Amino acid sequence: MEITEVRIKLMEEPGERLKAFCSITFDDCFVIRDLKIIEGSTGPFVAMPSRKLTAHCPGCGMKNHLRSNYCNQCGRTLDSNQAIRQADGRAKLYADIAHPINSECREQIQDVVIAEFEAEIERAKEPGYVSRYDDFDDDYSGGSRRNTRVDEAHDSQSSKAPHRSPPSSPTRSATSSPPNNSGHHPTPKSPKHDPPSDFGAGIL
Repeated sequence: MEITEVRIKLMEEPGERLKAFCSITFDDCFVIRDLKIIEGSTGPFVAMPSRKLTAHCPGCGMKNHLRSNYCNQCGRTLDSNQAIRQADGRAKLYADIAHPINSECREQIQDVVIAEFEAEIERAKEPGYVSRYDDFDDDYSGGSRRNTRVDEAHDSQSSKAPHRSPPSSPTRSATSSPPNNSGHHPTPKSPKHDPPSDFGAGIL
């Protein structure tokens, strides 16, 4: 087995223990994603991709995280200390999704990943640097990237509603004006330009 490619995504938050995500490819045919590079007390180390451990609610059977105080489904009070304790006394809250089963394999992965991590830090200092790590956080539809509009729901509702013309308001003729108190009508003034019939429609 040979690690044929390592891709690194550096984290930009200073002071955080999580320094990077990475993916590794074995023999040009198998990829493991979301390994983490974490700063430890003796230097950076590689943590395998993992998932949160859950337990079933005794009332409704809904799965909840082991540290949950209440059920997400029925609201029942849960025991937040039901996690199994490890040999060092810490609660086991996560389980590795993929991991090496012997120390030789773990050391091989760690040595290659840490070396690539240090090289990526140097590449990041160059102008025009772009990470090669693939992010799949965007929405996809039918195998193609889908850009979701924030106002998409509003557009779909308005397209179904029947179109209504704005209510018409009474307008005065350009050649008429209300009589004054003397009973005389002023001489009408003809406009210099005749505006189109629908000019200003919908403003009032």
